[in-house]
Amino acid sequence: MKRDLLRLTDLTREEIGWLLRATARLKEERKKGIAHPHLAGKSLGMIFYKSSTRTRVSFEVGMVQLGGHPVVLDGRQLQMNRGETVGDTAKIFSRYLDALVIRTYAQDEVEELAREASIPVINALTDMYHPCQILTDIFTIAEKRGSLDGVKVAYIGDGNNVTHSWLLGSAILGLNLAVATPTGYEPDAGVVDTALGIARGSGAKIELGNDPAAAASGADVIYTDTWISMGQDEEAAARRKAFHGYCVDEALVARAKKDALVMHCLPAHRGEEISAGVMDGPRSVVWDEAENRLHTQKAILLFLLRPGARELYS
Repeated sequence: MKRDLLRLTDLTREEIGWLLRATARLKEERKKGIAHPHLAGKSLGMIFYKSSTRTRVSFEVGMVQLGGHPVVLDGRQLQMNRGETVGDTAKIFSRYLDALVIRTYAQDEVEELAREASIPVINALTDMYHPCQILTDIFTIAEKRGSLDGVKVAYIGDGNNVTHSWLLGSAILGLNLAVATPTGYEPDAGVVDTALGIARGSGAKIELGNDPAAAASGADVIYTDTWISMGQDEEAAARRKAFHGYCVDEALVARAKKDALVMHCLPAHRGEEISAGVMDGPRSVVWDEAENRLHTQKAILLFLLRPGARELYS
């Protein structure tokens, strides 16, 4: 039975644990020059309706390093939604490809593509979720700290797709998450309810509020994202005004633990959601975080495409 990765609730806590271990092994092998062509003969379709730097390059290079072949497609040049239905496109791609990565706007489009395709579909970002990014972030925290036990993550900024995936990931793994957003920019209520429900079983502590200082207090990780996501350019001026006081700067970081990590999924706008001093400072792990997209996504591809992957990287 084929599996998809459309949101983090498509994975169990144990499966996320496997992905973290596999990511570490794949990264170590790559650093040692050990080849891992586990997906030789496989083809990965990659559809992009939104701009992409890290996601596109990391998936494309990752598929090559696994021995497979990436096929990068500009969504605007496809027939999908230009007379051909999403379902028809999914059926055609299922005859050509072994898996499909898509970055688009509507989560519903990804859901429909996955329903109609007989191959795995991976959400490479929608307006609702960004699961690959948060798996990478969780791996980076574990890599830097040695453990996820007792970790508190403070998310400062917009209640967007990254926030939604942080809520689900934290709930599944039992992490502590404090979210601070301006009034009117809170995360989706349905996602919050889902995360809180999962948290009751996992032991995660999830707090939501509008005070960045309170969220950052005692945090092991301070995390932020752009205030103006793709497709929100017309809201830029209003958002900059609303988010005044939510910049991750030196004063805010000082409220966290002395060894706290600072993370950003990029692209970053120095002087807006994060100060240049923090972005380029000693607590920032954003470049390691960006690199880890490559290794984490290789683990995701193995999980979905390689029979016996769990035994191979147990």
